[in-house]
Amino acid sequence: MNTKEARERVIIVGVQTTESDQAFVYSLKELAQLTETAKGEVVAELTQKRPRMDSKTYLGKGKLQELVRLAEETEADVIIFNHGLTPGQTRNIQAEIDLKVIDRVQLILDVFAMRAQSKEGKLQVGLAQLHYLLPRLAGQGKNLSKLGGGIGTRGPGETKLETDRRHIRDQITDIKRTLKETEAHRERSRERRNDGTTFQIGLMGYTNAGKSTLLNQLTHAETYEQNQLFATLDPLTRKLVLPTGMNVTLTDTVGFIQDLPTQLIDAFHSTLEETKNVDLLLHVVDAAAEDMLGHEKTVLELLKELKMDRIPMLTVYNKRDLITGSFLPDLFPSVLISARNDDDIAELYHKIMEIMKETLVPYQFEIAADQGGALVKLKKETLIISEEYNEEKNSYFVKGYAKEQSKWIGERELE
Repeated sequence: MNTKEARERVIIVGVQTTESDQAFVYSLKELAQLTETAKGEVVAELTQKRPRMDSKTYLGKGKLQELVRLAEETEADVIIFNHGLTPGQTRNIQAEIDLKVIDRVQLILDVFAMRAQSKEGKLQVGLAQLHYLLPRLAGQGKNLSKLGGGIGTRGPGETKLETDRRHIRDQITDIKRTLKETEAHRERSRERRNDGTTFQIGLMGYTNAGKSTLLNQLTHAETYEQNQLFATLDPLTRKLVLPTGMNVTLTDTVGFIQDLPTQLIDAFHSTLEETKNVDLLLHVVDAAAEDMLGHEKTVLELLKELKMDRIPMLTVYNKRDLITGSFLPDLFPSVLISARNDDDIAELYHKIMEIMKETLVPYQFEIAADQGGALVKLKKETLIISEEYNEEKNSYFVKGYAKEQSKWIGERELE
């Protein structure tokens, strides 16, 4: 007996308008990856080049009929479009094709629903899905009749989607209320965890750039890491001990992607709050990715949208071992590494500490030799760069850097 999970057969459809051939091909490849992540099997691809998408049916009439025939030939279960469809376009396409029709936005939401582990993550995805579906309820007839646990149906669930708009709005209100309470709890936890003196580092980057692998290497955390899109969804903060002994925090976040649904940016506002107040961003980039420049652009634009573009940033070009040919970084400061190489991790630590020196306040003072406890505390809470023992005075002369709010700044600083 074959117990292998049955995968829905999918046709992916894209219209190329102003983008380059390379960008268009990569975008379709990414759509295929998303489909596979959502447990679908791509059985065919249909593309069209035109000045703009058809406002009524996305594709031109002739191409739409070609899609109808292709769906019959391949015995497809789902049609996935590479852009967001309007409610009207979805209705008109379904008038011609008796299959489940979803767009890129709904597919990304679906993958997020699969990946969410925490209660808050699930609520945020559910909220984003309900916001997306509310204006589309009128056109969901055929889709709802075909629900059965496949692509595009994870999250709120069949019964909730079949109810009227008022019920959907009530659901949205309830989720928002719960999320507000969770956000307040998270804020209290964050305040307890950090009194403003702990240096905080955030991991950001395009999905599948290797953030979770890097987090595991640096903090020895056992987070889920896999070569797939959105392997991590819920934020994870871990203690990181620098080579000098200083304790900092490192937070991993959800990966970004081109055309990230605005519903998700809004819904994940509280999740990204974890990294909005960090002192340093590590922007992890897959240096071997086909569309590396596109990945960088997507992340930088989203950081700007989230008002996080003013935070000091170190670009970490990862997957050095997979690069073919020469490599030239275009973002600075930067470092080229393989997250699994110990020498590269040592170089990354060096770069991190160099940038930290630029953002922290320098200090220098003496600690008596019998105040060993204070010296240990100093190593944990600040970035020590030199420590000299003076035999005559029986004391340590220490130089380093600390956050401005730190008790080590001002109180005991030597003139």
